[in-house]
Amino acid sequence: MVIVIDPQIAGISGDMLLSALVNLGADKSKIIDGIKTAEKFLDGSEIKKIDFESVKKHGTEATTLVLEVDEKVHERKGADIKKCIEDSMKKLTLSEKAKNFAISSIDVLMQAESKIHGYPLESVHFHEASSIDTVVDIIGTAIALDDLKFFDDHIVTSPVAVGGGTITFSHGTTSNPASAILEIFRNSNIIIYGGNAKEELTTPTGASLLVSLTNECSEFYPSLTVKSIGYGAGKKDFEGFSNVLKIVQGIETNILVKDSVKVLETNVDDVSGEILGNLIEKIMSKGAKDVTISYAITKKGRPTNLVSVICDSNSVHDIMNLLISETGTLGVRVRTSERFIVPRSLESIPVTIDGQNFTIHYKTANKDSKNFKLEFDDVKQISNLLNKSFRETGELIKFQVKKKLDST
Repeated sequence: MVIVIDPQIAGISGDMLLSALVNLGADKSKIIDGIKTAEKFLDGSEIKKIDFESVKKHGTEATTLVLEVDEKVHERKGADIKKCIEDSMKKLTLSEKAKNFAISSIDVLMQAESKIHGYPLESVHFHEASSIDTVVDIIGTAIALDDLKFFDDHIVTSPVAVGGGTITFSHGTTSNPASAILEIFRNSNIIIYGGNAKEELTTPTGASLLVSLTNECSEFYPSLTVKSIGYGAGKKDFEGFSNVLKIVQGIETNILVKDSVKVLETNVDDVSGEILGNLIEKIMSKGAKDVTISYAITKKGRPTNLVSVICDSNSVHDIMNLLISETGTLGVRVRTSERFIVPRSLESIPVTIDGQNFTIHYKTANKDSKNFKLEFDDVKQISNLLNKSFRETGELIKFQVKKKLDST
């Protein structure tokens, strides 16, 4: 099966995702019972009412989360929210994938805050995300996905509407999207754009859940036969569109996924190897999918290097300007190329090395979890932190990941 999460009009929040899953058929009693279990692990928060109800948003019938809480704490450490989620996972009967997803989601949120404010993870404070709402969204979504058995499916997201204008929160007024949203989506390969409202359409919790659930983004739906559709309503009302997140479940009619990319090429014949090596890193940081530099001979026997870049349409101008400024080239060729790719997914799993806990990401293709590839940046970061060689670190991580996958 293939699952398409569609936040390209109304964006995504934690409660919208959870509500859409309930609308698709997730057992709401199981979700509510699981959330009430988690409530016991978060002092200062009491759930007065929790339910899922039917509403209409600009003509679209959808499900919404009704949540009334008595919140005596208005600021918590991210570590407190994470511990609540971890303790809840130990009590709840969920798959390892569901547990890893929940922990990965709160990790993504904490890492974004840590990066923005320059605090170590254990010192990160949550303001807007400090209430039990965050726990409800993460644990409820993990239970719902597990109940629907979606963790075994191929999950795709369309580009995400984040809204525009300004927002005011605990740190004052800032342009929308806020830094937390940008940090969460950074390096995720998920496309974001403004959308149709000068308001916040995507929340940090919603973004964290989406990034943890899938790292594949497509501007077009994959080839599928539609089986069911879920609609999850947000709290706001907008004039021109339904504030609803759509999730589509279907059967893939082609194991290959079709998309289109931009190919940028330029020949450079007077650039040193050091500049080209640095150029690769800079191009990849701008969102390129791949960079290739090939040696060739051009007219009059001149040696040259052909720089070829594969990227999406949103990255074209930034990468083109970078090619010109870094190499001094006088022109860049651009063409659109269609491609068929094997469906792949980005998974995450906790590992412990030398007594330290890390979350490692790995890619699988065609749902074959037995064959996986570790994310280079994760291995590199852990290698540097532990002062071990890249090769040794990779082997230690592979052993743990394989052991956990074999046990599931």
